[in-house]
Amino acid sequence: MAHPANCNRMVCFAALVVAATFACSAQAQSVRSDLYVADGAVRAIAISGGTLYLGGDFKTIGPPTGSGVEIDAASGQPMLPFAGTIGPVYTVVSDGAGGWYVGGSFSYILGQPRNNVAHVLANHQLASWNPNASGAVNAIAVSGNTVYLGGVFSWMNGQLRGRLAALDATDGHLLAWNPNASAPVKALAVRDTVVYAAGQFTSAGGQPRAYVAALDTLNGAALAWNPGANGAVNSLALGPTVLYLGGEFTSAGGAARNRLAAIDCASGTPALWNPGADNSVYAIALSGPTLYVGGGFTSIGVATRNHIAAIDATSGGVTSWNPNANNLVYCLAATQTTVYTGGLFTGIGGAARNYLAALDPSTGLATSWAPNASGDVQAVAAAGGKVFAGGDFESVGGQPRNGLAAVDLGTGIVTSWAPSAPGVSQLVVDGSTLYVGGSFVVVSSAPRTRLAAFDLGTGNLLPWNPGADNAVNALEVQGSTAYVGGAFQNCGGQPRNRLAAVSTSTGNATSWNPNTNGCIDGLCQAVSALAVSGCTVYAGGSFRSIGGQARSYIAALDGATGSAVAWDPSAA
Repeated sequence: MAHPANCNRMVCFAALVVAATFACSAQAQSVRSDLYVADGAVRAIAISGGTLYLGGDFKTIGPPTGSGVEIDAASGQPMLPFAGTIGPVYTVVSDGAGGWYVGGSFSYILGQPRNNVAHVLANHQLASWNPNASGAVNAIAVSGNTVYLGGVFSWMNGQLRGRLAALDATDGHLLAWNPNASAPVKALAVRDTVVYAAGQFTSAGGQPRAYVAALDTLNGAALAWNPGANGAVNSLALGPTVLYLGGEFTSAGGAARNRLAAIDCASGTPALWNPGADNSVYAIALSGPTLYVGGGFTSIGVATRNHIAAIDATSGGVTSWNPNANNLVYCLAATQTTVYTGGLFTGIGGAARNYLAALDPSTGLATSWAPNASGDVQAVAAAGGKVFAGGDFESVGGQPRNGLAAVDLGTGIVTSWAPSAPGVSQLVVDGSTLYVGGSFVVVSSAPRTRLAAFDLGTGNLLPWNPGADNAVNALEVQGSTAYVGGAFQNCGGQPRNRLAAVSTSTGNATSWNPNTNGCIDGLCQAVSALAVSGCTVYAGGSFRSIGGQARSYIAALDGATGSAVAWDPSAA
């Protein structure tokens, strides 16, 4: 067999590691905010020179934008400095001066504490304006020098405000306006002296109001306008004479209206406009003669429309525009030239688009704009050649990386190295070789069953291919031997119960064979951790016997024979 090349080498290495650890512990520690982040679990890391290698279950590696980010409307690239929002963003509105009002359920933005609402200025600085909402902000509307907020909060700036509040746009001080909705507010719209509010409430402005209300901008009192709905209203859009509603309802203004309705702004009576959706409407956006609609539906009227559609704002007829999203659409922002949309989709407009897309308003096809968010997008707004997107993601502008990636430690940016190995759980660098273990069976189209190796100089996959018939959970390399632990029963071309040693040159199993116990009462055991020190191999897992001895969960094995040594902590 291939024995450890030098039993004293690892002892010296361990001493160096301890010395380095003590040296580092004397220095101040800080989190790097520039390193690219993954959109899924990172299960293994390894460093070689100035490169950090990552392995896991991720699909994308991207810049650490946080859950709210300004994006260039032309290139689709996130714009520096990143907002770095910690917590979901649910709503965003342009401030009319190149900045944004942002609401959600966050605690930090641009490195400063802000509870659930903030004002990001055009120069990418955070305004001192700090309303300090006690709960999530779901909706924002701006009129003149007043910012209206709706959500689930009950306090604002230390004063009682039940789900609705108004703030001075200049300094953020709380205005006296206090309609006090009985339940969460999800949408707002303002025109002249009226604030339209919608959500899940049954009273607002001191009067019974079922899911939608018109409130006086001066005193917050409910106006006589009172169409009512029989279910939650999620979104509002103001037309010239009607207020469009989208939500969960099946009647509005006393008439049958399936999740979409148009209510006369003067009388509160429903217009004849009645497209009807077969499931939830989460977002509506009006652009000229067209109302764009997004949600969980699969049909509008008699037309099949998956999650997104365009409706004639006058007749209620469904247009031919059909981007056909493959999952939920949560938000929309429409300009004359582009329809921006976000949600849970990964395909829309005939193209792969992760959670965020721009669509041609004539054809419904996706444009080349593809920011590639790492998670669902719940808010989008466009103004001044920029788009602000918010949601429950950590990164926008990422690069596809399937299970393996390399990050330049100098710049923090992902490198061009892009093999594909879904399900990596182990990485080990030894000299100029990167060893990889996990649950994969193919690496970059080449057969590699749960074990593979790459040349770090070229980045190429090496022919080394020991193979394991089940997951590899642990991997250590010493000299000419790779020690492998996992749930397998065969490795390196030989029967090996959950633990094996294979040659780093041929990939063949050596004669070293501690033979952990097999299945007990139908439960098969596994080795989940390995460490090599000198001539001893330490193993941890769910086994009860190994190396010819009874050992519970942890054992030390002779690196030459595979026999269990006397060391026996006997973990419970």
